[in-house]
Amino acid sequence: MPPVPDILQIAVPVPLRRHFDWLAPAEYPRENLLPGIRIQVPFGKRELTGILLNTASRSDQETGKLRQAIRVIDEVPVLGPMLLGLGLRMADYYQTPVGEALLGMLPALLRQGKPRGDLLPQTSSSSLHVESSLVPNADQQATLDAIAGAGDAFNVFLLEGVTGSGKTEVYLQAMEKVLLAGKQVLVLVPEIGLTPQTLARFRERFSLPVVALHSRMSEKKRLQHWQIAEAGIARIVIGTRSAIFTPLLNPGLIVIDEEHDTSFRQQDHFRYHARDVAILRAQMEGIPVILGSATPSLESLHNARAGRYRHLCLSGRAGGASLPVFQLTDMRSQPVQSGLSEALLAEVRTHLSAGNQVMLFLNRRGFAPTLLCQECGWSAICSRCDIRMTLHLREGILLCHHCDRRAKIPSRCPECRTEGLQATGQGTERLEENLSEFFPQTPIVRIDRDATRRKGTLEKAFARIHAGEAKLLAGTQMLAKGHHFPDVTLVGIVDADSGLFSADFRGPERMGQLLLQVAGRAGRAEKPGVVMIQTHHPDHPLLTLLLQEGYSAFATALLLERKQSLLPPFSYLALIRAEAANAQAAKCFLQEMGELIPSDSTLSILGPVPAPMPKRAGRFRFQLLLQANLRSVLHQALKKALPRGETLPSGKKVRWSVDVDPVEMV
Repeated sequence: MPPVPDILQIAVPVPLRRHFDWLAPAEYPRENLLPGIRIQVPFGKRELTGILLNTASRSDQETGKLRQAIRVIDEVPVLGPMLLGLGLRMADYYQTPVGEALLGMLPALLRQGKPRGDLLPQTSSSSLHVESSLVPNADQQATLDAIAGAGDAFNVFLLEGVTGSGKTEVYLQAMEKVLLAGKQVLVLVPEIGLTPQTLARFRERFSLPVVALHSRMSEKKRLQHWQIAEAGIARIVIGTRSAIFTPLLNPGLIVIDEEHDTSFRQQDHFRYHARDVAILRAQMEGIPVILGSATPSLESLHNARAGRYRHLCLSGRAGGASLPVFQLTDMRSQPVQSGLSEALLAEVRTHLSAGNQVMLFLNRRGFAPTLLCQECGWSAICSRCDIRMTLHLREGILLCHHCDRRAKIPSRCPECRTEGLQATGQGTERLEENLSEFFPQTPIVRIDRDATRRKGTLEKAFARIHAGEAKLLAGTQMLAKGHHFPDVTLVGIVDADSGLFSADFRGPERMGQLLLQVAGRAGRAEKPGVVMIQTHHPDHPLLTLLLQEGYSAFATALLLERKQSLLPPFSYLALIRAEAANAQAAKCFLQEMGELIPSDSTLSILGPVPAPMPKRAGRFRFQLLLQANLRSVLHQALKKALPRGETLPSGKKVRWSVDVDPVEMV
C-alpha cells in the first residue's frame, strides 16, 4: 500500500516565494484534504490562515521538526481547481509570494479565517426575461455578428468605439445570448462610481439576479454576493478589479469596460492587472472576453494590430448624435479670471442661457496645490514626503495627497513671519468657488473624492445632475468615465497641459485618453456638443494630432515612438522597489540585488536610482529597472534572483517589492 499522505503543502500570506509543510491534524479524514481549502496553521508565534496546495507523503524538511496544522476551516475549497490554477499562474507571472497571491483573491472575511456562514438567499434563480433591446445600427450589428460568429470558445475582442457609440448596448446584446444559454457573465468597471448606473441599466434589461462586488460594500455583503455568484444564483456579476476572482458556477463571458483605465492595476501588495488576468481566466475557462474602450491602451491596440485580438470598431455615435466640436483656447493671449479664460466664460454663459448643462474638468482636487509666501518664497512642504501640501480651505487644513499628513494653515509665514500667504494654482474646490461667483444663480455640483467621501453623496450628486437640478458640473476624472449626461452640451477642460510634459513615458498616452474621455461627455444626445480646451501649448504636435486626426492616428504615432525607443509593448519591464527610513539602506539592498541579475544584450539594468518621488511617508525610495527584449528572459532572471534576494541580510532593513509590467514608474 502507498504511504498515507500526512504532509500538507500550504501557502501562507508571508513575503516568501515558497510554500511550507505541516502535519495533517490528528484524526482528520484524509480524503477531505482537497486543494483550495483553508487551513489554520502555526507560523512562528502567530497563527495564519493558509491555502492547501497539495498533500504529500514526505517533506523536504525534517519530518520530526514539522508542526501540526491547527484546524481545517473548509469542507469545500474556497478556491476551486480553476481559480487555484489561475492564482498559481499569476503568482508565477507577477513574481508574487504564492500565499499573498492566493489569499489576495478571497474576500476579507475568508482571508481572516472566518467561516463562510449560510449567506445564500432562500429564493432560487428566476427564468430569463429580457426587456426590449434597441435596434442596433450597422456598426453595432456587424460587431455583434462578429462576436456571435466566433462561438462560445476563447477569443479576445477589442471593441474600440468613440464615446457615445453604444458600446454598452453591444455588451448587453452579447450578454443576452450568453444568458439565454444558461451561463453567467462577469463585467468589470474601473471605478466604484460607475457601478450603480451600470447595475441599474443591467437590471432594467434583464430580470435575473445581478450582484455587485466593490470595496464600498460591507465585508459581510461582499462575501454574500461572492457566494451567490459561486452558487450560480447571480447570473450577472459587476465589480471593480478584484471581482475578476469571483467564483462562477457556469461562466460564459467576461466584459472589461474602459479596458485602458489604470484603475484595473493593483498597485500594492499583490500587484496584478485585472484586464490581463481576465484574458488569462477566459483562456482557462474557454470563454470569450470583450475589452471595450473609446481610447484603447497601446498594449491592447498593438495586440489587435498584430492579430492576437480581434479588433472591432464603432466609428460613429449611436442614435444620430454627432461628435463634439473641439476648440483650443490659447491661454497666452487671453484675458484670464481665476484660471478661466474670457472665451470659456462666454461659452459657459451661452450654453447655460440655452438651458443646457456645462461640465468643467480639472484633475486636481483641493483648493490650491501650493500655499506660498510672496516675500521669501516659502511654501508648505510635507516633511514626510518633501513635496508641496495641498490647501483644502473648507476643511481648514494643508493635506499631503501622498501620505495623508495634515497640518494647520499658518496665519504667518513660518520663515519670515509675513502675513497674507498666497494660495497659488487651482483645484476643484477653488474652481467651484470661482464658478459660484461668476454664476451666482446657477446650481453647481462638484464631483471629486473630497466632495463624495460620505456614503450616498456620490449617488445624490448624480441624481441631481440627471434630474437637471444642477446646471454646472465641476470635478476630476470621476466625472469623465462612462457617464451619460444627455443635457451636457459644453465641456471645458481647464488645464490640458499637465500631461504634455510628463516624466513618465506613458504620460502622453494617458493625456490623450483622458482628454477624449472627458470630451466624450459633451453632445451625447440630440443636442450638439462643444469641447473647449485651455492650453498654453496650442501648437504641441501630439495635441494637434489628437484633435485633428483622432485617437487612432495619435496612438499610431505613440506606438512608433515606443518601437524606436524599445519601450513597452516592444520590450518588457520589471521594477524592483525598496524603501527604508535610511536612504543608504534602500540603495545598498538594490545594489546587492542588481549583482544577482546578470545583464547582457538581451537584459539591461538601470539603477539603483532614487524613485521619481524619492521620499514618501518618511521613507526614502529607490528602484531598480529591468528591461528585456523577450518576456522569457526577464522572467528567468527574476526567478533566479528573487529567492536569493530574500536571503540577503540587507533585505531585513528595507521594505521591497517587485512590479512586473509596471504601469506607474513612481
